[in-house]
Amino acid sequence: MVFAASAAVAMTGCGSDEPGSETQSRSAPSGEVSVAALGDSITSGSPGYDPDPETRAALGFGKDPESQYEYWAEQASPQFSFRNCGVFGERTDEIALRIGDCAEGADALIVQGGINDIAQGRPAEGAADDLRSMVERGKEAGLGVAIADVLPWDNGFPDADPEIRALNDLIAEIGRRQDVTVLPFYEALEDPGARGLMASGLTSDGDHPTVAGYRLLGELVAAKLAPLKGD
Repeated sequence: MVFAASAAVAMTGCGSDEPGSETQSRSAPSGEVSVAALGDSITSGSPGYDPDPETRAALGFGKDPESQYEYWAEQASPQFSFRNCGVFGERTDEIALRIGDCAEGADALIVQGGINDIAQGRPAEGAADDLRSMVERGKEAGLGVAIADVLPWDNGFPDADPEIRALNDLIAEIGRRQDVTVLPFYEALEDPGARGLMASGLTSDGDHPTVAGYRLLGELVAAKLAPLKGD
């Protein structure tokens, strides 16, 4: 397990004015591990939340902090302090441009993305190359790194599912080759009785999780990062 971190230092938000995601730096309590969560709308918490108030207003999203996997990961394991760097609609090449700002001062990095690449017809291999590059950059910076795979996409089913599975196979390979934790978001939300779709009650709009879905993801993240406790 390579998800190890140095002593916690500081945590900043990524465009939020909400409590828990401040835009100003603050000192992290002793023993706290600052985790930079970098990704697309699954990281930001759509449609119930977005860390950027301008995006919330423009897209009509909610302001419920419980619509974030980061919120539930913190509830499950208060040692972790999450920085929400999710941006709605971004492809992996766009997400990669923000890694420096997002990860600055953090102890660990979660890389998430890929569904917007697939939705826009970009090959899985290109998205995987971007994700691999972000993982490598995080490791080079001395961060503990984890990578999330792509959720089922109800509104893209069945056409997009083979490409999602292909990208998830490449993400699993990144995890093995880079020796980093893979967060199985697809498996966590997939309906065992309707393969390729999110389970009933776990998607709000066919694209994103409900609060219950984000809670499952957050508790999964906390469990997967649990080896950091006691570092």
